[in-house]
Order: sequence, then structure tokens, then C-alpha cells
Amino acid sequence: MNKVRKIASLALLVPLSIALAACGSGAAPAPTAGDTAASGPKSGTLTVWCWDPTFNIYAMKEAAKIYAKDNPDVKVNVVETPWDDLQTKLTTLAQSKETKQLPDIFLMQNNAYQKNVINYPDLFSDYGKSGVDFTQFPAGVTAYSTVDGVNYGLPFDNGTAITALRTDVLKQAGMTIDDFTNISWSDFITKAKEVKAKTGKPLLSGQAGSSDMIMMMLQSAGASLFDEKGNPTISNNPALLKAIDTYSELVKSGVFVEVNSWDEYIGTFVNGNVAGTINGVWIMGSIQTAKDQSGKWAVTNLPKLDGVAGATNYSANGGSSWAISSNANYELASDFLNKTFAGSKELYETILPSSGAVANWLPMADSSVYSKPLDFFGGQPVFSKVLEFSKQVPKNNTGAYYYEGRDAVSAAITKILNGTDPAAALDEAQKTVEFAMK
Repeated sequence: MNKVRKIASLALLVPLSIALAACGSGAAPAPTAGDTAASGPKSGTLTVWCWDPTFNIYAMKEAAKIYAKDNPDVKVNVVETPWDDLQTKLTTLAQSKETKQLPDIFLMQNNAYQKNVINYPDLFSDYGKSGVDFTQFPAGVTAYSTVDGVNYGLPFDNGTAITALRTDVLKQAGMTIDDFTNISWSDFITKAKEVKAKTGKPLLSGQAGSSDMIMMMLQSAGASLFDEKGNPTISNNPALLKAIDTYSELVKSGVFVEVNSWDEYIGTFVNGNVAGTINGVWIMGSIQTAKDQSGKWAVTNLPKLDGVAGATNYSANGGSSWAISSNANYELASDFLNKTFAGSKELYETILPSSGAVANWLPMADSSVYSKPLDFFGGQPVFSKVLEFSKQVPKNNTGAYYYEGRDAVSAAITKILNGTDPAAALDEAQKTVEFAMK
């Protein structure tokens, strides 16, 4: 989930020596598919590294309770580990060859998955040998943790992108949420201008210098900053150029307001200065803090890029997946994950109301909890709608230098908005990433 920006600034850093005190229960050979389905209760201890007490940690502890019903002799030891700390520890252990200090299971941001597997393959076990049915997860999500045809992760929270708009503001402009469903970005801009002219409200906002919106546009067309071999494709990338042109038009037309910080971004729609947002579904938690706006919001899919091959109305931003480490009790770890995060409707129905942790596990679309209308969003069954969206999110290749690519594109966007030729700015971004890769 993309709460990391706030968590990183609030969480106390955990010293490496403390975190390493709770490590995996000892590696066991990865079994062949089906071995984890062996009958009889399990026993042992699983150590898990993850972050955010109200989201990921809460979900893991609830999973442990459910698993304990049939396996009372299994203890799950959850070690709170902020994402930045977790990444540092993984890097340190990989470089020092101290993989025996790894936990059994750890959480990994989806966009960082390929970088870690490619750079530090000794940290991971092949999840595919667990016998899990990956067809029950969106292909666009499983692709994050797949390297050279091998899947190293089990998708957890859903980063599917949504367009969330104030229906009361749209009504003032003579429109409904249907007018913003299955449309192109040119259609969106035209209608957003009309909404602003009639109500004074811009429809979107975001942090200046951030490439989040660009990345969502890019993935919606199945495009990337890197090719299948991991080489940067920032220069001469038609989808990227179109995304940046579209973003520039959004900002210059006044229908997208740039602000300086994450808190300011949240404030724009919570305070009613902006009448909508486009982001991962996790943004719903922030939207719903504006209690006075209950019943005045609705959710739909994203606009698609005009004139770009493969363009769709679906994308993602954020999300995470569970990894089984190379030091794990593989049989126990995979059985635990497969029977909870890949096999328990009870788990996802339990954690959804308080945490907003929308599943990537597609069978949840049939859940009565997920299909329940939400009063805040005008009675829409938002969660089942999002699961349907997630099935259609295109795959994209993040590569080992995804964050370097994002940072370079973010810098290019700022220059372009200040008058730099887009092609020249992207050429410079390409060179920056190529230099980093050396």
C-alpha cells in the first residue's frame, strides 16, 4: 500500500541489530508443487517482517489467528519493520552473505520487487513451487514479482487505480459519474474544464515534481520506462511522451492543481478545494476522513491515453506482495500464506472494514462484504468494482532501476512544465538512468 510516504516520516527506525534478533526458523528445501498440501496440523514458528501496525501488521496477525484454528502449534512472530529499514536490511544481508538472518516471510513493495530479485536473488525462494493458483490474482500484479518466468511473491494489498469524484459538484455542472466512465483523457480534460467553469472547482491535484500520474498513465497502456531486458526506454517512448503531454495540458488548463507536499495533496480534496482525485484504491481511506462529504463521492475507472496502442482505462499505483525468504521453513511458510492470503475469504472480510485492505485475491469479488454498498460513495459496491478493474490492469516491466527511472522522469516533468522541450528533457532523463546503471 502506498502509505509508505507517511509511515516513513512517522515510524521510529529499527536498528539492524534489533531486527536481526528475530530471524527465520531455518531454511528447508523448497518442495515440489503440491507438497505443502500435506495433511495434518503444522507446528513451528514463522517470523515475518512488515510495516504499518494498522494495515499490514494487523492483516498478518489476523491471518495467524485464522491459521491457528487448524494449526494451534504454529506461532507467527511479526516484527514491525518500516519499509526503508526493511530494504536496508535486505541489502545489508545480501551483500554480507548473512542470509541465515532472514525471516521466513517479508513484505515487499511491488515496484521494488524486480530490483531486489534481480540484484539479490539469494534472498528469495521460488514461490511457484508452493502449488498456489496464480490465476486467482490479476496478471498485472503477479508480473511485479515475476522474473525470468519465475514468481517470487504472493500479491497482498490492491494498488488498482481509481478515479474518485464529487458527485454533488458534477451535478452542479450537469454531469454524473457516468460522464467520466470509459472515456479518454481528451474527453476528461474537456469535461473537467466545463466543471471548473461552472463550479470553480478543479477535478484533480497532485504533488509537484511527482511522476505518480505519469506512471499510472504509462501502465494503463501496458508501457514502461524499461524494455524486457531492463534497458531504459525513456527517450523516443511514444506512450511516455503522450502521458507527459496530457499531464502538461491538465496542469496548464487549471483542472489539475499542483501542491508541494503529500499532506497538502490530501488536504485539497478533504477540504473541498478540489473535487476529485486519481490514485490507488488505498486513497479511499483519506477521502473518507471528510465525514461531511459522505454520500457525495463516486468511483469509476481511469481515462485512457488518446492515440496510444494498447491504451486501456485501467492502471495501478502501489501495492505489495509477500515473499518467502531463502532462509524460510518453506513448507510451513507457503502452507500458511496459501491458506490465508491465497485461500481465506474470512481473512479478507475481517481486515477490510477497519484497514481498507482491498484484496488482490480475485475470489473475493463474490464476497457479500466486498459487494456491500458503501454509503460514503453513494451506495456503490466499490470494493467489488475495484476487483473487476484489477483484472484488466495491463502488465508493465518495472526492472531493477525503476525508482531511478521515476526520479529522472519526475525531474524531466518539472523542466517541461517550465518550458524545456519534452524530447530534450526525456533524452537527459535517459542519460541520467544509463549513468546510474553503470
